[in-house]
Amino acid sequence: MPLPLLALAAASFGIGTTEFVIMGLLPEVAADLGVTIPAAGLLVSGYALGVVIGAPILAVMISRADRRRALLALVGMFIVGNLLCALAPGYGWLMAARVLTAFCHGAFFGLGAVVAAGLVAPNRRAQAIAMMFTGLTLANVLGVPLGTLLGQHAGWRATFWAVTAIGCAAAVALYAWLPRNLGAGSSRGLLGEMRELRRPQVLLAMVISVLSSASLFSVFTYIAPLLREVSGFSAQDVTLVLLVFGGGLTIGNLLGGKLADWRLMPAVIGTFVAVIAVLCLLSWGSHVPWLAVALVFAWGMADFALISPLQMRVVNEAAGAPNLASTVNQGAFNLGNAIGAWLGGLAITHGLGYDDIPWVGAVLALAGLMFSIYAYRLERRDLAAGGALRPAPGAAGAP
Repeated sequence: MPLPLLALAAASFGIGTTEFVIMGLLPEVAADLGVTIPAAGLLVSGYALGVVIGAPILAVMISRADRRRALLALVGMFIVGNLLCALAPGYGWLMAARVLTAFCHGAFFGLGAVVAAGLVAPNRRAQAIAMMFTGLTLANVLGVPLGTLLGQHAGWRATFWAVTAIGCAAAVALYAWLPRNLGAGSSRGLLGEMRELRRPQVLLAMVISVLSSASLFSVFTYIAPLLREVSGFSAQDVTLVLLVFGGGLTIGNLLGGKLADWRLMPAVIGTFVAVIAVLCLLSWGSHVPWLAVALVFAWGMADFALISPLQMRVVNEAAGAPNLASTVNQGAFNLGNAIGAWLGGLAITHGLGYDDIPWVGAVLALAGLMFSIYAYRLERRDLAAGGALRPAPGAAGAP
């Protein structure tokens, strides 16, 4: 892995850890701050909304900035946000610090994806984005379990102090290893960039991102009770299964980058088919413990194989405003997180069992598949129309 990509991955590891580790520390946070666990759970929702709201705001603010300086500034915001989390005297202060930290999340992953793609040859751009997102998948495999363990034994504030240290290390790596000539953002102006986002293929790509993430979180939000009440795993066993799931995320992320560099939209379409198949099997296979573990691994691998291709799709289609589009797409992913969790909860409230929840994810993935096929057909039609308008070789005026 080239050193600049390693630095980007280190920063994404820290950001991923701070986003998800709070889920494992809710009892400790609630007890220390004197709030209920549901109230502490709003710290997760607050972070997600911070990403959705903050991504476009910061994208506009850094749209013309030097990319290297912008990335360093975003990591600086991440460090300050986690420092404030560690020092928060009460629940309100912690919520505000979490939202501040979330503001840099979408902007960093959005701009980082554009920078990563520009560091390598054109036929390896999606793989470079996947390498950066490896930090996010490893955060689920290593950062969250270790951060939870640290918080349970040394207090939840110790976890945020550790994440602050990770942010400082990532900042040093970015400063040392990022090239000085990354260039600045778009010079089209805000209105020009916003017009770029209104292109049908850009909007389609973002809708697909929302549906992909909604499919994942409609099931993942309730994976622990599914594994415990349907598969019969203990609380300790669920932790091990989630580690297996994290391994699937990591492998799928790297595989998705390779597939996208091969043929982007066919890879997206084929991956959605795999997600649908695995989720349909999970509804039945969750009753068999060993099969449930295998299917959870396959599901994680298939679902995260969509991340870098969809990010690459947005960057390709919004070539005139890649920073803004890539950042807004991170907000789209997090919007999908919230929608998926809400739809899964709605299904349970209206009488579906935990073993039926994978069907909700499968339906959302099916919608993503339909939009992907439609986008691919539009792309093929436009290419055919463009080819028909070109003069034949040797004709008058032909190149």
